Amino acid sequence: MHRKTPRRLAVNASRHYVSLKRAAGLPSRGHPQRRTMTDSPDAESHFLEQLGQRVRTMRALRGMSRKVLAKVSGISERYIAQLESGKGNVSIVLLRRVSDAMGAHLEDLLPSADPTPDWQMFRDLLRKATPAQIAQAKDLLAGGSGATAPRRAPFCGIALIGLRGAGKSTLGKILAKKVGWSFVELNKEVEQQNGLSVAEIIALYGQEGFRRMEQAALQQLLARNELMVLATGGGIVSEPLTFDQILSSFYTIWLKAEPEEHMARVRRQGDLRPMADDRSAMAELRNILLSREPLYARATAVVDTAGLSVDAAAARLIDAVRPVLQNEARSFGLRSVAL
Repeated sequence: MHRKTPRRLAVNASRHYVSLKRAAGLPSRGHPQRRTMTDSPDAESHFLEQLGQRVRTMRALRGMSRKVLAKVSGISERYIAQLESGKGNVSIVLLRRVSDAMGAHLEDLLPSADPTPDWQMFRDLLRKATPAQIAQAKDLLAGGSGATAPRRAPFCGIALIGLRGAGKSTLGKILAKKVGWSFVELNKEVEQQNGLSVAEIIALYGQEGFRRMEQAALQQLLARNELMVLATGGGIVSEPLTFDQILSSFYTIWLKAEPEEHMARVRRQGDLRPMADDRSAMAELRNILLSREPLYARATAVVDTAGLSVDAAAARLIDAVRPVLQNEARSFGLRSVAL
């Protein structure tokens, strides 16, 4: 009896990659007869456009210019531009290099309908969970009561989030002095604990390595059990677990400003990383801000510093923290702070 040879996955033996179109079940250019009745004429274009949008958004969340991503991944800037515009049928191997360069998971770049905005955080928690924790989670999701009641994270103080140039360091120091708490910059804690600058850490270990060290530094800060005003790095929102711990442990405030003000303040600081020597720096900054805004908006409060002097912005920030320092202080076991 003649046996039909099973169809194999589309693999190029000489280049060792799988075409994303073929792997996703989309017809290739050379085999139009394989298009099924369920395939829309624009299915391929739509898939690639969504893929490009995800790459562009992930790059912006990491605060990386296209030039920096090209350098770190070893892929030409022109190719990445084609990918982001939805015009490039990228191989899985090259897409993996792009995701590795951004310290992201490959599956986060593939178009899909995520069931919840917190899906990435849940996934990362599951990857770190013990078998007992996974069993407890399964029981709870299946309608059980779970073994233990959820614990509330201890209150650790006030965290400031936002893009570079928002005034987190300047205003954070003023606020910390006003309330009598310590002021901590998370990036400097990372540098002190590892004996390297942020730039050196990223150069040696990549974005993923830096995010691991950032999470470890945060854990050590929380273990001190002391109240603080914490200034975070602008890209902390790109790491779901770390950002969720910030939100659950601190009264979090988004310091917001207009893109032009962010850029002007950063220029005055003499710091343009990671957009140095990039003619489209303002466009990149707008893209970063646009991509991060939904995550920044998860903060407990928003303080808009646009057009304000340092003193005026500090006064607005102090007004924003009054609820947690006065009205809510008792629920955290704190004495009220006079402002």
